[in-house]
Amino acid sequence: MTDRPSFLTVSRMARKTGVSIRTLHHYDEIGLLTAERSVSGYRLYGPDHVVRLQEILLGRAIGLSLDDIRAALDDPGHDRVANLREHRSKLEARLDETRAMIEGIDETLSALRAGKENIMASEKTFKGFDPTSYEVEAKARWGETNAWKESARRKSHYSKADWAAIQAESDRMYEDVARFAAEGLDPESETGAGMVDRHRAHIEKWFYPLNPAMHCSLADMWQADQRFRDTMDGFGEGVTDWLATAVRAAYR
Repeated sequence: MTDRPSFLTVSRMARKTGVSIRTLHHYDEIGLLTAERSVSGYRLYGPDHVVRLQEILLGRAIGLSLDDIRAALDDPGHDRVANLREHRSKLEARLDETRAMIEGIDETLSALRAGKENIMASEKTFKGFDPTSYEVEAKARWGETNAWKESARRKSHYSKADWAAIQAESDRMYEDVARFAAEGLDPESETGAGMVDRHRAHIEKWFYPLNPAMHCSLADMWQADQRFRDTMDGFGEGVTDWLATAVRAAYR
């Protein structure tokens, strides 16, 4: 084919999207985003490539693997418009959650200025804060499963005290993982297996039954999504990788 003005070279595609040339080359090589070729053999990208790349990046943003993204996009039943609308809805939900969290921060700052005792009277300190926020991403993989419905049912009945208990239990768990990682304990040891049992019990106690495949998928998302990594590693360096490794090892 010949070069056409409506097509972008790989360098222009990289500048337009912020995706590195190296990554574009990799996506082409694995068949995830296959470029067309000019008569000289250079990669060229048209409108369909631009939209597909956006779908790829959106998939990565919610923690999907490249293999999962490729399978979804190459599915004969894939509906691009429906997929983008679904992503938009998820981002809107995240935006609402972020705004609520900011409101909670502002409430706490105001309370701190007025005196720490005012924090106890605040109704907004934990507004928008959901210790299981990864469930939004989980739904992208499991859809309207019984586990998802059970989680929604339980969460709808939790009080502020319940959420505080959930958060405290979760914090203690990740603090222990941080200690194990700092001490250099092997995540594939009995200690790691015990922590996996504890983590699964926490999810099953408060949210939904967690089978091995779902647990391993959560481990994948923790490592793939920087938001989860930042949150978990906030308890200590290496928490994310330690717990994810322990989860996978426990189910071998």
